[in-house]
Amino acid sequence: MAAGGGTKAAGRLYDIVVFGASGFTGQFVVEEVARTAAAAGEGQLCGGPLRWAVAGRSREKLRAVLERAAERLGKATLGEVGVLLCDVGDAGSLAAMARQTRLVLNCVGPYRFFGEPVVEACVENGASCIDISGEPQFLEGMYLKYNEKAAEKGVYVVGSCGFDSIPADMGVLYTRDKLKGTLTAVESFLSVKSGPEGVCVHDGTWKSAVYGLADEDNLRKLRKRIGYAPVPVVGAKLKKRGFLFYNREFKEYSIPFMGSDASVVKRTQRYLHTELQETPVQYGAYVNVGGLGSVIKLMFAGMLFLLLVKFNFGRKLLTKYPEFFSAGRFTKEGPTQKQMEGASFTMTFFGEGYSEGQDPQNGKPNVKICTEVKGPEAGYIATPIAMVQAAVSLLEDAASLPKRGGVYSPGAAFSKTKLIDRLNKRGVEFSVISKPEV
Repeated sequence: MAAGGGTKAAGRLYDIVVFGASGFTGQFVVEEVARTAAAAGEGQLCGGPLRWAVAGRSREKLRAVLERAAERLGKATLGEVGVLLCDVGDAGSLAAMARQTRLVLNCVGPYRFFGEPVVEACVENGASCIDISGEPQFLEGMYLKYNEKAAEKGVYVVGSCGFDSIPADMGVLYTRDKLKGTLTAVESFLSVKSGPEGVCVHDGTWKSAVYGLADEDNLRKLRKRIGYAPVPVVGAKLKKRGFLFYNREFKEYSIPFMGSDASVVKRTQRYLHTELQETPVQYGAYVNVGGLGSVIKLMFAGMLFLLLVKFNFGRKLLTKYPEFFSAGRFTKEGPTQKQMEGASFTMTFFGEGYSEGQDPQNGKPNVKICTEVKGPEAGYIATPIAMVQAAVSLLEDAASLPKRGGVYSPGAAFSKTKLIDRLNKRGVEFSVISKPEV
């Protein structure tokens, strides 16, 4: 494989280590790495075989995960895969892991509690690091603390490399690249479909949401400390929509998306504007929630959640009984295989801008475009695909990464790489729905 992520393959036993491989999400990431390694063995990656390992606290559990992955791929074994014993509470074991690999895929969350020791070990020991955090406070905190050090070491720390940030962040860039002219604003609408078995998410994601909403004040303080330069508004200002509105395009109700997408996209746009002098794109993220019955249920659940999340006792209740408080959407067991097979997502992007030769600082936008990112079940099929293809891009497309190492959002790290092509080949598909209308 090409040297990438700022570290030469020489002296490193592995290209990739999956940390937290026996966790709920980690096992699906292992499966996806195994698929990619099989493709590498067939010469589909530049330099031949992908050398990889799994890391976690229990050798037995790690072996069981490798056996399950082999079974899912219809193989007797996965061949040579390293097994590293490593604990997030043991800095020495994290350093030993980081020294052996070019890139760590960190699957151990909530990241606000367990993420920083892994980032620190990677940066100190010259390994790049990718995670699937949807927690803005963790992501931006890592930027504040480790961006300069990572740049010095020539390593890349890229957060939010799962669903929904990769579809959102790369979807905005895809929309921009498909518009002939200057894209100035985009709104995205997420629709999640479930099969007859319904939809369900593992409660690790629920915990991240509980702690994230409880800590919004500290996020504001953190942003003040970073001292972000304001991103200029180019073109007509994108209007913010209300908390709940009827969406004529989809014939259902929509609400603002509560995840990290808006902050991730904003970080990417700020980077592309300040470092590459590209026109920044304004962004609004929304999710479609269905008809009036769904809206009423959601509003009751949302009010209860926002009330409980403010108190320590309430947070304990929310994290102890996720199934009850989420009306069965979040469970400690996570989704069944059947639920995953029946689920899918679509993220639709409506962009507006100015045709070639038209000055975005004057007049109203005069072109529109609609694009889409579609994929399989979001949490445990699309997320591992996004994470592993981001890893391959980091290792393979080294010449297209930002010149300096550092702590990046996905769009900032991967805007010039082949990540979208790679995702398309693995079933997370980017397409233009309607060409620009003038």
